[in-house]
Amino acid sequence: MKKFNIRKVLDGLKEASSSSSSSSSTPSVQVGPQENNLIQETLQSEHFQLCKTVRHGFPYQPSSMAFDPVQKILAIGTQSGALRLFGRPGVECYCQHEGGAAVIQLQFLINEGALVSALADDSIHLWNLRQKRPAVLHSLKFNRERITFCHLPFQSKWLYIGTERGNIHIVNVESFMLSGYVIMWNKAIELSSKSHPGPVVHISDNPMDEGKLIIGYESGIVVLWDLKSKKADYRYTYDEAIHSVAWHHEGKQFICSHSDGTLTIWNIRGQGKPIQTITPHGKQPKDGKKPEPCKPILKVEYKTTRNGDPFIIFSGGLSYDTVGRRPCLTVMHGKSIAVLEMDYPIVDFLTLCETPYPNDFQEPYAVVVLLEKDLVVIDLAQNGYPIFENPYPLTIHESPVTCCEYFADCPVDLIPALYSVGSRQKRQGYSKKEWPISGGNWGQGTQSFSEIIITGHADGTVKFWDASAIMLQVLYKLKTAKIFDRNRSKEDKGSSEVSDEDPFAIQIMAWCPESRMLCVAGVSANVIIYRFSKLEVTTEVVQLLEVRMQYELNEMESPDGGGGEQTSAHPTPGASPQTSGPPSHPSTSSNNSDGGNIPCLKVRSSPLKQSPGYQVDLVVQSVWVSGEPPQQITSLVLNSSYGLVVFGNSNGLAVVDYIQKTVVLNLGTVELYGSNDPYQRQPRSPRKTRQPSGGLCDINEYSATSEDRCKSPTSAKMSRKLSLPTELKPDLVLLSVCPPRGANPLDHRDNSFSRSRSSSVTSIDKEAREAISSFLFCETFARKGDCTLTPCLYVGTSLGTVLVLAITLPSAGEQRQLQPVIISPTGMLVRLKGSIMRISFLDSTGLLLAPAFEPWYEPNITADGEEREKIRKRRPVSVSPSTSQELNESQFAVVCSEKQAKVMSLPSQTCIYKHSITENSFILRADIVQMNQGVCLACFCANGHIMTLSVPGLRPLMDVNYLPLTDMRIARTFCFTNLGQAMYLCSPTEIQRITYSQETCENLQEMLGELFTPVETPEAPNRGFFKGLFGGGAQSLDREELFGEVAAGKASRSLAQHIPGPGGIEGMKGAASGVVGDLARARIALDERGQKLGELDERTAAMMASADSFSKHAHDMMLKCKDKKWYQF
Repeated sequence: MKKFNIRKVLDGLKEASSSSSSSSSTPSVQVGPQENNLIQETLQSEHFQLCKTVRHGFPYQPSSMAFDPVQKILAIGTQSGALRLFGRPGVECYCQHEGGAAVIQLQFLINEGALVSALADDSIHLWNLRQKRPAVLHSLKFNRERITFCHLPFQSKWLYIGTERGNIHIVNVESFMLSGYVIMWNKAIELSSKSHPGPVVHISDNPMDEGKLIIGYESGIVVLWDLKSKKADYRYTYDEAIHSVAWHHEGKQFICSHSDGTLTIWNIRGQGKPIQTITPHGKQPKDGKKPEPCKPILKVEYKTTRNGDPFIIFSGGLSYDTVGRRPCLTVMHGKSIAVLEMDYPIVDFLTLCETPYPNDFQEPYAVVVLLEKDLVVIDLAQNGYPIFENPYPLTIHESPVTCCEYFADCPVDLIPALYSVGSRQKRQGYSKKEWPISGGNWGQGTQSFSEIIITGHADGTVKFWDASAIMLQVLYKLKTAKIFDRNRSKEDKGSSEVSDEDPFAIQIMAWCPESRMLCVAGVSANVIIYRFSKLEVTTEVVQLLEVRMQYELNEMESPDGGGGEQTSAHPTPGASPQTSGPPSHPSTSSNNSDGGNIPCLKVRSSPLKQSPGYQVDLVVQSVWVSGEPPQQITSLVLNSSYGLVVFGNSNGLAVVDYIQKTVVLNLGTVELYGSNDPYQRQPRSPRKTRQPSGGLCDINEYSATSEDRCKSPTSAKMSRKLSLPTELKPDLVLLSVCPPRGANPLDHRDNSFSRSRSSSVTSIDKEAREAISSFLFCETFARKGDCTLTPCLYVGTSLGTVLVLAITLPSAGEQRQLQPVIISPTGMLVRLKGSIMRISFLDSTGLLLAPAFEPWYEPNITADGEEREKIRKRRPVSVSPSTSQELNESQFAVVCSEKQAKVMSLPSQTCIYKHSITENSFILRADIVQMNQGVCLACFCANGHIMTLSVPGLRPLMDVNYLPLTDMRIARTFCFTNLGQAMYLCSPTEIQRITYSQETCENLQEMLGELFTPVETPEAPNRGFFKGLFGGGAQSLDREELFGEVAAGKASRSLAQHIPGPGGIEGMKGAASGVVGDLARARIALDERGQKLGELDERTAAMMASADSFSKHAHDMMLKCKDKKWYQF
């Protein structure tokens, strides 16, 4: 007997009264005669807290890069002001500049745990990397000048800043104050040029003499500036624009790269002409003329080695006649020139060297190349310059992501199984050395559960990622496109329409982690069912099933009744032909004159070699019906225990038995209602100009994408486009704009935006077509008042109805192979406002009822029948009929639509709780998730709110306005999973993970990696006896003396404005939390107290000094006046 909970009942009644006052429909709570069975809910609002955890993937639109050679940390800045820091594999960090301006340059304070960033809005920022979440300590915003280049010499605290006007300002990086020392452009060039030299493109000090600064101007002038005498020593002019400058480590030569594809090498004492001019990729004419001009060399680096020739490495400089040539990095070493082709344009590159000292032999060992969409590290020490295998998860966007799913708390053997089959897919030919970016330390994560993210892509690939303990690593990659013929014949209808699209793109994925069965639905209305095997197998013929899903035609009857979604009360068996052609052979009917059975993709007829991993078991293809393309699939579910896969579109659903390879059921949505259809439907043509029905946007005829794949030439009139309502709220307008053709393969997820957003019953009644929006398999009570549990399929529709179908399965063993599965609709369970998003079941104690599953077994072993059946036993279901007779109400169905949630008590089918989640917006994703303390309903709303509700009581537990929905991508990829984890794609290349669990938020600080680790700076190079005796060697400079306030004075106040960052004491206060936070706060308090005591000491000392000076003055005065007579005063 459960404990009677009076408080729960009162809570429920309170909720009922509050809800009924706000809504005129049924009250929120109907407490039936079984009040004492109401469940004690364990989840409370204090169990929830929302915070970002980590961001994975390639930094979107990168713009700059820096490397700390002692700490071995790489920093990448982006065009949106993001900063990504990478250490050893598994140590990475994401930060964001507040303004969102592009990062134009990054400079590490080498081995200091700090980084300077320069932004396109002419601000510079100092980041503290000594904390797990880096923060800005200081900012400086220039008002009158535009920043073009920065340089911070090794072990110096003075940062040189070059500007568009050609001036150089100097900033103290400790105080972030400007020095009064300024190098003005006119003083630097004097009379050497009649015109302005252009912006500063380079600044660096002579490696052997810190008092000499080289300044490169865009127009082609280079100046060697003497910092002490404040004048130019030498000027070097060349008639081509300069892009970059690099020193030889001895400080006697430097190299410039130019806009005509040339490199010039200069002696610092020879001003007239360069000692050498090279056009590495130019054709040399025989008559001694200048070589042909080439593309600009955007950057050059000049690195020396002790025992060999120096390396000259540069990007760009190819000749103009190499049309279609990929971007290249060129490595010149002695007489050899290696041209390394890249897949994407080069943004920046850095040479990694053994020493941080610029005046020592550099000994380069690798080159880090930042491309627009990739990060490549080249090994300079091995012949052929192989690349290192990249251990970071930067390939999420290899093909654009079209959908994703997130699973926490997976079976423990799953990740090793996927890893073992995935490790065989690795490419060969990588460098044998360790990955050179190896700084930082991993966090002390105590998270024990395994997490898997699955991404579906536009080219038909599916990737499995290990996402445990806030890391990300690719496990296995499945190519679904290889089961189809790629050489589409021109005669195929619709081939011309698909050429610029992605016919193999993945739209929805259904995965059963326990049985390892995978099912994917593609945009070409195909469903592929995969089994997991550790053995290789060759499939002679890929099993194919063709399904003619019914289609509502343009006010005409089709001859075979295939388009007949009539208002007939009883379904006619002839109206749903089930399969066409024998199931085991690919379609041969593609040349039908009426276009009757054309599949959008042709399954290959040759034998298919399938490697260990996911192997195709069955392909289900929706075919064209009467010259119309099949509707896209809007929902998909599979159950390994029943051997069934169900998929639905905007007309109806099909149930496939993948064990017998047959279609069990193929029904239009109307036929699922039987005679109880509540809607007055009129068969009608698609309206050309439809008025929006008050929601986000109406999508003509419930199409599942904004642009249809696989159109036939005759379907132009049925072309489905988004219509843009005018009365939209501003924050939602972005969602309804049609994407450019082919730009983003799928601009919706599941069916988030594919339905009418109507919530009023009057406009619902006008709709004749009703899409299938969600499914759930469960062992439950099929009909009202049932006392036994039966396997059921619950179907949610876009009009807010939940329908029930009872499943009769043959007994296990041989019967399951031979006897048909029988499915019969048993009517409607409940209706809600808006499209059904999620259906779930709880048992009488409030525990989540997971659908039955079959444990994984190896499908490719030839065990005899009995043995196999032992392996394939279905697991028992959690509630047995005997207990259900004892407890009258033994299950709860939780149903969530775009607008509201209801909890139904079964088998009485009464609504016991109801909650309106949103009035003005709609839910994009809802999931019933298992937390450590219980079960809750998590929702992500189009207005950016993330909410959790208790179940079954539907009490709001958390509501956070997380992010305004600015992007269809977020809507399409947002997923919640168990234990308070969630994720979405925040850019085309990056996954953002968040948590809504208080426990994870508290442990996050410990789980995050450390970027800064205490490392000793290497010793400076030895000057040698003779260099010390006769001069030479590195000349040091007291910059403090030159640039400090005493010598240089104060800078103009209007030039730049200093902004203290949040990364100081205030930032620490906010960031500190938990026990660590208390310690930090105590330390801060002590620091502050120490600071105040220090200030008090200083004040006391100052007062004592002034008292001393006063007594001294008084004494002097007394001595002066001692011998004077009164009349002498």
